[in-house]
Amino acid sequence: MTEGRFQYIYSCDLEENVEIKIGTLEGERERPSYNDLLNDPMLRYSGAYCPDCSDLYVTCRVFSGGNPISLISHTAYKAFSTRWNDLPRDSVLALTVWDIYGTDRVIPVGGTTITLFGKKGTFRQGMHDLKVWPDVEADPRPQTTTPGKPRDSHDQMSRLSKLSKRHRDGHMVKIDWLDRLTFREIEMVNERQKRDSNHMYLMIEFPRVFYENIDYTIVYFEKGGDDGNTFNTYGDLVVIPDPEISLENLVESKHHRLARSLRSGPTDRDMKPDAKIRNLLNTIVGYPPTKTLTSEEEDLVWKYRFYLSSQKKALTKFLKCVKWSQAGEVKQALELLGSWSPMDVEDALELLTPTFSHPAVRKYAVNRLRQADDDDLLLYLLQLVQALKYENFDEIQAAAADTSTATTRRESISQDDNSPQQADKDRYSAPVMTRTTSHDSLMDELGTSPKQEESTATRLENEMDLATFLISRASHNLSLANYFYWYLMVESEDHEMEKDQRTKDMYYTVFKRFSSKLVKIEKLQALLQDPDVCKINFSDFETLPLPLDPDIKVNAIEPTSATLFKSNLMPCRLTFRTNEGGQYVTLFKHGDDLRQDQLILQMFTLMDRLLKKENLDLKLTPYKTLATSTKHGFVQFIESQPVADVLEKEGTIQNYFRKLAPSEGSTYGIVPEVMDNYIKSCASYCVVTYLLGVGDRHLDNLMLCSSGKLFHIDFGYILGRDPKPLPPPMKLSKEMVDAMGGTTSDHFKDFKLHCFTAFLALRRSANLILNLFSLMVDANIPDIALEPDKTVKKVQDKFVLHLTDEEAVAYLQSLIDESVSALMPALVEQFHKMAQYWRR
Repeated sequence: MTEGRFQYIYSCDLEENVEIKIGTLEGERERPSYNDLLNDPMLRYSGAYCPDCSDLYVTCRVFSGGNPISLISHTAYKAFSTRWNDLPRDSVLALTVWDIYGTDRVIPVGGTTITLFGKKGTFRQGMHDLKVWPDVEADPRPQTTTPGKPRDSHDQMSRLSKLSKRHRDGHMVKIDWLDRLTFREIEMVNERQKRDSNHMYLMIEFPRVFYENIDYTIVYFEKGGDDGNTFNTYGDLVVIPDPEISLENLVESKHHRLARSLRSGPTDRDMKPDAKIRNLLNTIVGYPPTKTLTSEEEDLVWKYRFYLSSQKKALTKFLKCVKWSQAGEVKQALELLGSWSPMDVEDALELLTPTFSHPAVRKYAVNRLRQADDDDLLLYLLQLVQALKYENFDEIQAAAADTSTATTRRESISQDDNSPQQADKDRYSAPVMTRTTSHDSLMDELGTSPKQEESTATRLENEMDLATFLISRASHNLSLANYFYWYLMVESEDHEMEKDQRTKDMYYTVFKRFSSKLVKIEKLQALLQDPDVCKINFSDFETLPLPLDPDIKVNAIEPTSATLFKSNLMPCRLTFRTNEGGQYVTLFKHGDDLRQDQLILQMFTLMDRLLKKENLDLKLTPYKTLATSTKHGFVQFIESQPVADVLEKEGTIQNYFRKLAPSEGSTYGIVPEVMDNYIKSCASYCVVTYLLGVGDRHLDNLMLCSSGKLFHIDFGYILGRDPKPLPPPMKLSKEMVDAMGGTTSDHFKDFKLHCFTAFLALRRSANLILNLFSLMVDANIPDIALEPDKTVKKVQDKFVLHLTDEEAVAYLQSLIDESVSALMPALVEQFHKMAQYWRR
């Protein structure tokens, strides 16, 4: 309360870290019996038997619905604060008091839990005495067995605690001299009850929120409902909604319509910004894709739309400021879209995200994609298949019906050629791609035949939709067709599991349209799908394109070369024989969803190409991977050794290189090219794995090639997730730095220079990468599905786009220094090594 006013703030508006202060632990603890001491002599050093030698600490973790949403914090080694995601309404704080005895054992003294939000939806504040349940860990489940404040408690201590809360919240009259006497007496009552109780009590303190010296109460609040807001009443706390909050502001709407009416067009066409406005427009155009324009910025872009029409990167910002529910604005926007300076292919990807739903805009984006060559299109294909979810499903179904009708008509005309003998011949012929011989018929089928005297809006409506475009391009390129086929298959299966019938039907419809564009691929489909095909002799079969890399033709699997790798899922190594007599080695993983690996390796391939466009070949090794189901898939095998094995066998990485590539007179006695490959690949992978937030990095999933190249494998944790505590921002262990000659060596300086150069180069293509991730937010990729609304923001934060290039370099330097000096990863690496030893 401040001068009779109740100050509150919504929890969804706060981005502050929550800090919990641990106070005292009071109460008697049961001593172990003599039988317990005989069974475990080390108990004599525990706090229960010898209070003077007690070494207690508290662990804390936040749970929601019984599932953890934060890492564990320990009072023993760091300040008791941690970071977690937005706190749900049912968040529970679980605290366990531990006693250390001996050298390697701990026992729970007791556990307790408390909800972070009270019954009335307000975040807890002030000090709380929590009942500690002896000899057990805290139970974070909704029906907890270790409540810090039991619901059925009617003792004097609980009653006084509720009255104190009412006084703190301003619901009782405050009289200073009487308050001091009262709270002193309350403390004495609490002390007596604690002494008389058989339980221990842990005192903790929740933070208070101050803004401009005003004490605020945090109220849990979520966006929701038809009007975009949810209002709740909680007893004494009443949130009164504004009845006009969701209504249209008639004055603003009238002004908006007048400012953007057709009559303002001729005037706006000649508008030229002054220097100040020009700088502001340049700033708006430079915003990343995730930036939301304010109403003032939208009006400014609209006002100077004709001036901006010569800037290709300004188009997405203009389309974002269009009110697509206003027919007049839509007409003007589509007319201007046809004359706007054509945008780059990379920027056009943003127009295929869910933000843009108007079919003319999406078809414009597809029209720009037609300028990309097949190699570039292959880099974006994974996201483009995801973008089909944001297309108009009815249009896809209608196009399929038209295609089916046309196919039936062609079959009726050429039925004489479809004799049973010819059908058998076609069935067993090698799969080939068909090409439409008539240019006009192809244009008619795709809806892009030139027509006279049509408006820009009509022309844009008649452009090719995304599904038709992908089918057309994949029908004329074997690699595109191969990956397009498998991407569609996996999505159909995934949505079948989720009971998303409409999306499943859409993908199946696209698949049928795609199949109708191919000539006799039943042989390949049967081999990959039909259970009866399992009788095939895999040691000698007719030539087929390898699904993992369709440019490679294979005709056998060598059974004697098959082996299993040590891992939880024990992937199988399969060696295919190629038509040229060579070998192509793959790993087949069963029980593993490879879509996340597929995404990360696609990004590695893209980043490698972006760096090479800047004349930076930093020796990345983006090996191929293909999910053939939500449960299995292929991975290209690269001949290499885990860094952990290298260190175990050779002692150091330099010893390994000297053994494989010795060179007298060279630095460290190693062939210079090998050292150069090592330095560059270390730098590139440090940057790309940092940008994508790749976690769970240990020396068993860092690989070394005989050429000196280092590369990463296994991407089960991305976007900042990591199962290990306190992970460094980059995987840069002491052993890796020692191989460069240490932190003072010239090689290490070169390493940092490569890191800086790669980071700045990739920052210049940040929008492309962010657009690609925007198209993946609805893909069922594990670490994206956890927080799809925050996926793009997580990647964007890694680019630190708000910093200048000089500041970005300094920032990256600090990350490198932090990673090199981190101690926790070295300790975790030792635990991982022990786990691997026992697994063997």
